[in-house]
Amino acid sequence: MKVCSLTFIHFQKRPSAVPYFIYRVKPFFQFEKLCEFDDFKLASTHAKALRLAPAPDPVGKIKLMFAQSEQQAEDLLSQVRTSAPLGDD
Repeated sequence: MKVCSLTFIHFQKRPSAVPYFIYRVKPFFQFEKLCEFDDFKLASTHAKALRLAPAPDPVGKIKLMFAQSEQQAEDLLSQVRTSAPLGDD
């Protein structure tokens, strides 16, 4: 299943598929869900196209999230990630 304003390909949702969500992440943890896909390749291609296309609202970054639900995707987006340590372990 694909839900989005831009049309690429429509395909049926597999019953056990975990969706890929595309979000525009704005400052102060504001999330705008743009699309939902069941197929990684289509989701990745669409996210790349959105990053390259001129946006009416250029504030924020386009992020692709793999999650069980929208709530989990937004939770993962709101987590602060630390960088890996430099040097030998």
